[in-house]
Amino acid sequence: MTHPTEGCLRVGQAAPDFTAEAVYDQEFKTIKLSDYRGKYVVLFFYPLDFTFVCPTEITAFSDRYDEFKNLGTEVFGVSVDSVFSHLAWIQTDRKSGGVGDLNYPLVADIKKEISTAYNVLDPDAGIALRGLFIIDKDGIIQHATINNLAFGRNVEETLRTLQAIQHVQSHPDEVCPAGWKPGDKTMTPDPVKSKDYFAAV
Repeated sequence: MTHPTEGCLRVGQAAPDFTAEAVYDQEFKTIKLSDYRGKYVVLFFYPLDFTFVCPTEITAFSDRYDEFKNLGTEVFGVSVDSVFSHLAWIQTDRKSGGVGDLNYPLVADIKKEISTAYNVLDPDAGIALRGLFIIDKDGIIQHATINNLAFGRNVEETLRTLQAIQHVQSHPDEVCPAGWKPGDKTMTPDPVKSKDYFAAV
């Protein structure tokens, strides 16, 4: 387990590497984050299997998985549950509070090492807050958000943010204004050239 430097984990830092057991396609497999260098990774944490907000997020990411895949991105869900709990939850139908088959792995963080490394563990509750990290092809964290336990995240906004990150990384002379989506105008980060953007909008 690679731990971040002292203080909070921040964007621009290397994502802490980890090796952990996961459930994918109803089988146990080992996931090593650094094996995914060269791809973007959406790594999101959720509190517990068999709870209430969590399945809505997990199925939403699964239902939109092909859009992430088409952007060269892998998705991983992480909680402090065991692989056995993950498997039972996957084998439970959505109508019965389960998540059904998913298009991406659920990672077991039963020793709480991953959630600790990413600074999302709630030590009093012993579970992870709703942290979400977008990691680029070089293993650098480009985006991080943390929600408290009671409210979920927006998959559409995660996709939009991912697309903006990919755009500025492939167009280093451009920046994306608020709410940018593919096809929208970008801005040149220059006091003079930026006026072209403001004049156009």
